[in-house]
Amino acid sequence: MSLGRQELKHAISLAEYQVLRKKLAHFMTIDPHAASDGKYMIRSTYFDNFDNKVLQEKKEGYLNRDKYRVRIYGKCDHVINLERKSKRNNLTFKSKCQITRREFEKVRKSEIAWMEEDDRPLVRDLFFEMYHYQLRPRTVVDYIREPYVYPFGNVRITFDLKVQTSMHNTNMFARDLPMVDVLEPDVVILEVKYDEYLPDVIKHLLQLSDTRQEAYSKYQLSRMYG
Repeated sequence: MSLGRQELKHAISLAEYQVLRKKLAHFMTIDPHAASDGKYMIRSTYFDNFDNKVLQEKKEGYLNRDKYRVRIYGKCDHVINLERKSKRNNLTFKSKCQITRREFEKVRKSEIAWMEEDDRPLVRDLFFEMYHYQLRPRTVVDYIREPYVYPFGNVRITFDLKVQTSMHNTNMFARDLPMVDVLEPDVVILEVKYDEYLPDVIKHLLQLSDTRQEAYSKYQLSRMYG
């Protein structure tokens, strides 16, 4: 598991995004994983159970909670990561390991016996959640991410655009998976992640006049549709 990080999420307007990205470009660098246009596409399948355990814990602001997802980039199966995002008080922790497309399809079909003795601790942890709490792949979420990094404080700032959900279809490798928009057209999700401190220069840049202070969860947004 990674070291605990601070994480802030806000909804900003398209106009604020255009201004802020130009300011950040003078101080921060584009993440090297981004494409030539400075962006990349993320597709994630999120897990929950029939009682919406994960969704309810998020809505009710539990200080200690876990969220499992399977993540790919650009609808491609070259790298498939199983990830767990954990909240412990106000810190965020992330664990991940690679899985295969065949393994994901087994999970999607609830064929999970193989996971119990797997070499990867995260796979075994997911097995526990699927076996005892009936966690299952629940929805697919797509978005375009524009990422910036800053070495001091290990700062990472991302803009997430065009957030969409598949609702109940979890066939994440289908290139023509039907998706619906979950954000208003003029809204962008701003995420700020850092270690112990946020440098003053970045703090100053992020003082936006009309930022909505809610914690915007892409999974929570996606579940507005079922």
